[in-house]
Amino acid sequence: MKKVCFIASSGGHFEQLMMLKPLMDKYESFIVTEKTSYTPVKDNKNLYYLSQVNRREKTFVLKMIKNIFLSIKIYLIERPDFIISTGALATIPMCIIAKLFKKKVVFIESFAKVNSPTLTGKLIYKFADQFYVQWEEMLKFYPKAIYRGGIY
Repeated sequence: MKKVCFIASSGGHFEQLMMLKPLMDKYESFIVTEKTSYTPVKDNKNLYYLSQVNRREKTFVLKMIKNIFLSIKIYLIERPDFIISTGALATIPMCIIAKLFKKKVVFIESFAKVNSPTLTGKLIYKFADQFYVQWEEMLKFYPKAIYRGGIY
């Protein structure tokens, strides 16, 4: 059976990821998100945490470096066949690691983005195996994306 990593930063990105719970239950899967004071999941899935990052913080680079090492560790423990991400920045290392190991990356651009792309989306679009947008208007930024409506 294929193993799937479901990964998202905290907050709205994580809430969107959890809309995929029926898909999580179909596969051997695990969840990766940022560590915050909010406990996001009360589930029997393996749950891993990354450092919460904000590109405007002075510690951004250090936290991203830490997340690279945490992502490598998680990847080597779990060895997923697919990565499914709803963003944002904290998820980039896992997506890149998966591609280095020739695994599939599926990215779902944020539901909140109707008129402009996210920074993470612009980066991941370049190498994602499947890239989904939740608004038809976003196809002008991501012409090879797949539009199927919102995941809500």
